[in-house]
Amino acid sequence: MHEATQPELYGMMAEFLDAGDLVAAARAVKKAGYRHFDAFTPAPIEALQEAMELEHTEVPLCTLIGGICGGTVAFWLEYWISKVNFPINVGGRPLNSWPAFIPVTFELTILFAALTAAFGMFALNGLPRLYHPVFNVPRFSRVTSDGFFLCIEAKDARFDRAGTRTFLESLRPREVTDVVP
Repeated sequence: MHEATQPELYGMMAEFLDAGDLVAAARAVKKAGYRHFDAFTPAPIEALQEAMELEHTEVPLCTLIGGICGGTVAFWLEYWISKVNFPINVGGRPLNSWPAFIPVTFELTILFAALTAAFGMFALNGLPRLYHPVFNVPRFSRVTSDGFFLCIEAKDARFDRAGTRTFLESLRPREVTDVVP
């Protein structure tokens, strides 16, 4: 006879009644020393970000770098075309008349910054992610309407199947569910 083994876990998820309970639970989870956890809500909750003590993202830096690159490329391209590749002297004006370059430089700065922000956000968030284990929890479909969920991942150093379940149940959730990949 073989012994029954428990299935591999992605983590453990608790469903809460409202945003206030979820924010209080996130504070308790952070205070308990868990580092790998996430919250899922139907709408953004500013207090939740503070409760989870999320680190700042690198998207603004990517956007700045993208904008600087866009402006540099636009200005260099216009200068090269006007002065080197196809110089035309119109009305005795200098070939490198930089005030005429400003509109295109501005537009390409905004374009590069916006595209870098969008693609940087996707890359830093690991998107597109076509599958996530939390979708295996039956009640998780309510997250888009009125569900408030908190998931502690099994890769967390403090994660213990029985201990984490007991801890989550002490936070008085509506339900605690194992998340199986």
